[in-house]
Amino acid sequence: MKDDIIIPEVKNVYIAIVNEYNDIYNTQDWNAYIINDKEVDLEMVLIVTSGYSKDKTTSVFRKKLDKLPKKSYAKIELMQEELFALNNTFKVSFFEGHTMFDKTYLFRKNTINLKALQPIPLMEAKGVLVK
Repeated sequence: MKDDIIIPEVKNVYIAIVNEYNDIYNTQDWNAYIINDKEVDLEMVLIVTSGYSKDKTTSVFRKKLDKLPKKSYAKIELMQEELFALNNTFKVSFFEGHTMFDKTYLFRKNTINLKALQPIPLMEAKGVLVK
């Protein structure tokens, strides 16, 4: 029975933690984004995030997007810098056509920092990217 289950590989969908200026509060903020670098729209995108370490666990955050258009991105959440000392997971599920895709993205503890910034696909910003 398990041999009949086909789990397709997720390609060209990324999670990025971006360091950007907040015009309203005049602060540098860290925001999590989902990026759809595919040539097709994603439908019913479900994102479940949490942070953990050996002795700490954060509450679970959930977000749903009805549609994430091709070659676009959407903000998931504001991230507090205290969370970067934890492993942060982003479990993403979505439909592409009639096929469901699922992937867990992991930002290991202390890997989100200013020294790790790199250009982010489709965004005119720098951040930390997990493919």
